[in-house]
Amino acid sequence: MLNTLTTAVRPSVAVDALATVPLQFFSGDFITLAIAFFVLAIVAALFGARGIAGLSMEIAKWLVLIFLVLAVVSLVL
Repeated sequence: MLNTLTTAVRPSVAVDALATVPLQFFSGDFITLAIAFFVLAIVAALFGARGIAGLSMEIAKWLVLIFLVLAVVSLVL
C-alpha cells in the first residue's frame, strides 16, 4: 500500500509537468487584440458610446504600434 502511494506522487512527475508549462503567460498576438479592440470601437461607435469607442481605438492603435516595433526588432535580430 505504501509503495503505490509513493509511486503515484513522485516529485519528478511534478517537476516534469512544470517544465512543460511555458513561462510566457501571453502569446503575444498583438495584432489579434488590436483587431478585437478595433471591432469593439466600431460597435461602440454604432451604438453611440463615443467614450468607449475612443478608448478602444487608442488601445488598438498602441497594440498595432507595439506589434510593428516587435516585428521590426524580430526581423533585424
